[in-house]
Amino acid sequence: TNALIHSMEKDQLYLKQDLSLISLADHLHTSGNKLSWLINDTMDKNFNEFVNDYRIESFQKKALEPDNQNFTLLGLAFESGFNSKSAFNDYFKKKTGTTPRSWLKAQK
Repeated sequence: TNALIHSMEKDQLYLKQDLSLISLADHLHTSGNKLSWLINDTMDKNFNEFVNDYRIESFQKKALEPDNQNFTLLGLAFESGFNSKSAFNDYFKKKTGTTPRSWLKAQK
């Protein structure tokens, strides 16, 4: 669990758009099945939810930074590891209950 969290928070592996359960398991020198079990059992999430939570948090931080005001929300989503507009919008709404634009307006 510690190695997994370290890889996500310090190494920021969630920023890789092609991150998969298998590639993360290889990075941690374990099997995909063991990693999937660990995420499900200790985090009470599936792999996609686990990774996308980090990506949403990254997006939210980037969206609030003054230096990023000239970037599009979608551009910031891609920089946060999402690889499609629909995956970003769907997960953002599921996680926050609102759209990215509405969330950003509410923060200002």
